[in-house]
Amino acid sequence: MNIPNHVAIILDGNGRWAKAKGMPRNYGHVQGAKNVEVICEEAYRMGIQYLTVYAFSTENWKRPQDEVDALMTLLRNYMKTCLKTAAKNNMCVRVIGDKEGLDEDIRSRINQLEEATKNNTGLHFQIALNYGGRDEVRRAAQKLARKAAQGIINPEELTEEDFCNALDTAGLPDPDLLIRTCNEQRISNFLLWQLAYTEFYFTPVAWPDFTKEELLKAVEAYNHRDRRFGLVKDV
Repeated sequence: MNIPNHVAIILDGNGRWAKAKGMPRNYGHVQGAKNVEVICEEAYRMGIQYLTVYAFSTENWKRPQDEVDALMTLLRNYMKTCLKTAAKNNMCVRVIGDKEGLDEDIRSRINQLEEATKNNTGLHFQIALNYGGRDEVRRAAQKLARKAAQGIINPEELTEEDFCNALDTAGLPDPDLLIRTCNEQRISNFLLWQLAYTEFYFTPVAWPDFTKEELLKAVEAYNHRDRRFGLVKDV
């Protein structure tokens, strides 16, 4: 089987999954966070080298304040857990998104996590926090505009590679496969630049119920796609 090198996942359905069980939405987020650890291990066993998950978007701040507060508490706890998991599984962890919009203690934990795992050679695990695709493109454009204003770069000579290197995902390969759970069929402002030639897979399964078997189904579906990248297939 052809295993995708880089898989991106929109972790959808935690709250709906919990409500269907008569539990508060935060219960779903807690179970969803636990499932991230499981899928990280299963993905790497399968041969996936890069896994990027959409954990908290720039739009998620508009949710009810008590849910946002609960998510931030969960995030703080997850950073500690992830540090232990990364050490155990030799995982290299990187956070993408506008970190400046997060509380100082969360930024500190992110820095600690990234520094402690930067030389690990296992799964490359990216967590999108306070992330929005349009916001990422805007911030990248601002970086390049500042360099142009300072005379560091010539705008007329700007290449696609230069722009890629200004994005949060600089140095990472583009995703081969995007998975979105819980039956939603849109990308919701996730990796707008990077998903240009990515294959999409949508499943009705909510994220807390997404198992290694479901991951395998997604990879099997990916194997039936004909990826031409704008070229014509030989007859």
